Amino acid sequence: MKKKHFLSIIMACLMSLTGCSGFLDTQPDTIMSDDQIFGDAVMIQSVLANFYGRVEWGQRITDSGPYTYIDEAAFCNGGPDHRSTFEDDRWRVYDYTLIRNINQFLKGVRETQALTADEQKRIEGEARFLRAWTYFNTCRGLGGMPNVGDEVFEYSSRMDIATLQKPRETEAAMYDYIISECKAVADMLPTDRQTNSARANRWTAKMLEARAAVYAGSIANYNNKMANPVRTSGGEAGIPADRAQGYYTTALAAAQEVIGSGVYALKQSDDPNDPVKLARNFYEAVTVKGNNTEVIWARDYVSPDNLHGFTNTNAPKSHAEDIDNSYLGVVLNLVEDYEPVNTPTPGQGAKIETTENGGYKFYETADAPFKDRDPRLWGTVIYPGAEFKSVEVVLQTGQLNRDGNGWKTTTGDLDTRDAQGNLITSANGPKESNEQYINKTGFYVRKFMDETPGNGTRGHGSDVWFVRFRLAETYLIAAEASYELDNGRAAEFINAVRTRAGVQPLTTVSFEQIVHEYRVELAFEDHRYWDLKRWRLADRVWNGDNNDPQARHRRLWPYRVVAPGDPNNGKWVFEEEFLFMSPNARYFQMRNYYNFLDLGWINNNPKLVRNPYQ
Repeated sequence: MKKKHFLSIIMACLMSLTGCSGFLDTQPDTIMSDDQIFGDAVMIQSVLANFYGRVEWGQRITDSGPYTYIDEAAFCNGGPDHRSTFEDDRWRVYDYTLIRNINQFLKGVRETQALTADEQKRIEGEARFLRAWTYFNTCRGLGGMPNVGDEVFEYSSRMDIATLQKPRETEAAMYDYIISECKAVADMLPTDRQTNSARANRWTAKMLEARAAVYAGSIANYNNKMANPVRTSGGEAGIPADRAQGYYTTALAAAQEVIGSGVYALKQSDDPNDPVKLARNFYEAVTVKGNNTEVIWARDYVSPDNLHGFTNTNAPKSHAEDIDNSYLGVVLNLVEDYEPVNTPTPGQGAKIETTENGGYKFYETADAPFKDRDPRLWGTVIYPGAEFKSVEVVLQTGQLNRDGNGWKTTTGDLDTRDAQGNLITSANGPKESNEQYINKTGFYVRKFMDETPGNGTRGHGSDVWFVRFRLAETYLIAAEASYELDNGRAAEFINAVRTRAGVQPLTTVSFEQIVHEYRVELAFEDHRYWDLKRWRLADRVWNGDNNDPQARHRRLWPYRVVAPGDPNNGKWVFEEEFLFMSPNARYFQMRNYYNFLDLGWINNNPKLVRNPYQ
């Protein structure tokens, strides 16, 4: 083997790969040669760990900012955020350096004598899975792009560079390749659950197969139903409509295999009639690693050396363990999509009523408008009156006081009281302000927030994982594919998720109910943006209309009634408004369905076809 410097890897004592997911958190430190790397099993594992650490794209808990781009949360850490349009490179992935590194690695792994046959097979399978994951993230943003297979291109002086230039694949061909790779590597990977779900196994590969297939089926289906389908003449963007059924069939088969394996199970509450336990159960199904039966693949974090600051950044001010807090404020748009438990229209969100008979609607408690909704709301969002770390999060904008025969609102600075000692504005707000560390929407995020004391500080940080695949998504893919194939099984699959959540089962399933279920089940898990894109709904939901409550961020502010002698004294009212922090509606344009290709890429490779609207 040539003595060629391959990758920078850490020199560290590593535990067995099956015993600790900490190996995934290695960082570059020392440059090694090919012979040194592929002559040592530990070094090979270190390079694989490096690849796992490089596949982080889209929304993730190491960066709270991107959560404010869509309709799940808003920026609260300062003045108004005027971003409303989506950049032409938003979440674009074009990492052919990583693909080349993986191909170099695969060549070395296939030739090494340092691994047993079983180790060799597994590590090759993991590397190929990570390559397929890279292509998937590339394709869902850019459409079909060059597929270099196993090739490792080497350039030498006077070489005809045209031999290194490859044209774009069609979008269908790219998804076909991802699906075929997942099928191939599934048989190379272990079948048992991995420690903290940090490494790929057979079911991780089957999940990517299912997700890639349902994405491709959606594009073949819904893109071609648009008045002006978004596509290129050569199929680099856009998939023919006649491919949809085949993709949905593939997605259903892969999802059913994961479900039928019995390796994973939806985490169930020990009392399905107790809404408090149902809510807690959902939070733990996503956020807590211990005894987790549901998460299939996650970006894991391990104390003490690999932690993140999501909890530190987004903690309620009243619960902050450091100076940071209140960066994200969940928007009312998301909260209202969680349906009332006893709704006459299951599978559909409902407005939170703020008025009644021409005046305020009075609620007995701060949490009254929320606690009888889908328990997944509590597991995802901290709403007024809810607890975090077993202590109530008080959210109060001000007081509602009697003013003659009418009412007036009174507000103050954070954590202020009136002359009688009644709270005016809580330490958490919400409040309209250009200041940092103030909630401005009326809600905090709960999902992925760490309840462990001390893990919300700058000095320590949190080891809560970020979930990429979990079994609930598998059921939703099966439900969606069944709906599109009209096989009569959509309700069976979607109700598995809904029953676990504690909401009414559906007797029939509509497309709108499928969209709803993805929204409330998978919030903050990097699905919403991609789902609306693949269903070709993004331009309709985020239509740029400042008067559209669906396109514009909205907030809900709570006021406590302080009116001694009035029958409503001590009750709560709420006021809904468009959010000061987001002065403009989200505006997703037709050009945003596919990222633009960088002009530098095209200059280096004139065979690359530009995307629509570019």
